[in-house]
Amino acid sequence: MPGDPDAVVIGAGPNGLVAACVLARAGLDVLVVEAHPRRAGGALGSEQATRPGFVHDVGAAFFPFGKASPAFLELDLVGHGLVWENAPVESVHPAPDGSFALLARDLARSDAGFGSEKDGRRWHGIARWHAEIEGALLPAMLLTFPAIRPALRLLPFDLLRLASYFLASGRRLSERLFETPAARRVLPSLALHTDVGPEDTFGAGIGYMLAVTATTGGYAVPRGGARAITETLVKILEAHGGRVRLASRVERVLTDGRCAVGVALEDGEEIRARAVLANTSAPAAFVDLVDQHLVPGRVQRSMRAFPHGWGTFKVDWALSAPVPWTVAAARESAVVHAGDDVDDLVRFTRQVRGGEIPDNPYLVIGQQSLCDPTRAPAGQHTLWAYSRVPARPDGGWSKHAERFGDAIDARIESLAPGFRDRVLERRVVSPDDLASMDANLVGGDLGGGSNAWHRQLLFRPIFPYFRYRTPVRGLYLCSSYSHPGAGVHGMCGFNAAKIALRDLS
Repeated sequence: MPGDPDAVVIGAGPNGLVAACVLARAGLDVLVVEAHPRRAGGALGSEQATRPGFVHDVGAAFFPFGKASPAFLELDLVGHGLVWENAPVESVHPAPDGSFALLARDLARSDAGFGSEKDGRRWHGIARWHAEIEGALLPAMLLTFPAIRPALRLLPFDLLRLASYFLASGRRLSERLFETPAARRVLPSLALHTDVGPEDTFGAGIGYMLAVTATTGGYAVPRGGARAITETLVKILEAHGGRVRLASRVERVLTDGRCAVGVALEDGEEIRARAVLANTSAPAAFVDLVDQHLVPGRVQRSMRAFPHGWGTFKVDWALSAPVPWTVAAARESAVVHAGDDVDDLVRFTRQVRGGEIPDNPYLVIGQQSLCDPTRAPAGQHTLWAYSRVPARPDGGWSKHAERFGDAIDARIESLAPGFRDRVLERRVVSPDDLASMDANLVGGDLGGGSNAWHRQLLFRPIFPYFRYRTPVRGLYLCSSYSHPGAGVHGMCGFNAAKIALRDLS
């Protein structure tokens, strides 16, 4: 049996695996302990959830930062066998009135399909400008805050232009840039991937980044399912001597004085280590897993009242044929976003924040099998969708789940008449189900806590612990609850591992 490792990583989600790979490549003996009894990956997995031969992604399914993430590039996932696939169109935003706007890596497609000719030209100019600065912008946004060196590569004009976008609400920026309702709903719709509504202060940045990355790397999907990313990271880890132990739930972090010295598992086993990296929720790392006399009272109170993001309600379908979208461009799009207009998105936001189950749900709809035929039997398809919902509605999700699944079916049917006739089988996944799959998805929160502006940068997860360290020396938070937050890019784990290596040396 191997001896005690140099570093223990709690949780084999993408950030935990990236952190483990960085540490192992630096020569440390690394052990990842994962509570799931059957697989690594957390929400980054795939399973045959409806019928045999239909592969559905458990959580994350499209990866705007997959090709450009500094973590994935340094670890060389593609060189280790990961294959990215793209659809001809990245995202289409249709409405029942037949209007639509689309995003594509081929900007000529967007020119002709972004609400109007004028809006298409305006978007083309924004996308080309972003492509010129993305090489500096992404490291500035994703590396450990503050990432001064890459930020210095941006010209003052670029910084001022970015500030004019990021300091606006999604609604205000869209109305300033575009003239048609179809074009105006794109940025606010994309921001609802998180818990940022169209009228939120400083809310435009998330929607803007998801829109522009659709025109560079696109909404890529890994061949074989999201699990392929996990399997590639595990392969890299094992190639450098690291290992993953499943069915190993951590009960507490062991300490000596104010220093972390290992972990204790649920079965009583103790594993000693020089560093512990927690790919967990922030409240778990700061409160649940450590002795509270080591944590300042202010931090304890903040963690107990931690502002989680909205719940997530997900549906998987096995289909006999592709979705018969009325808008032709949606039939070749990786992702389809269902939101009638900005007012519809504002109403949806107010309902969710008010604890109501939305009656006209905004949807993110994924068509992975259009560009990855390994997802379904020949001639058939998978479909994946989610909406944002209150985590705990009146009566609980067991009372509402199937009915809300029916509302989602009806929303798609309104945009694709005949959709229901092509459904072979459906599986609904409530926020409760997501939380039972992955303890980090508290109440179905897929974003590592709220993504409001005051929960970012030096406030993520709490000042002054925004550089991955915690009040316990040698214990680091490496999950999406730390900077830069939500999204499968591995940067939370990448940055935390770099900080841990600096401390260890």
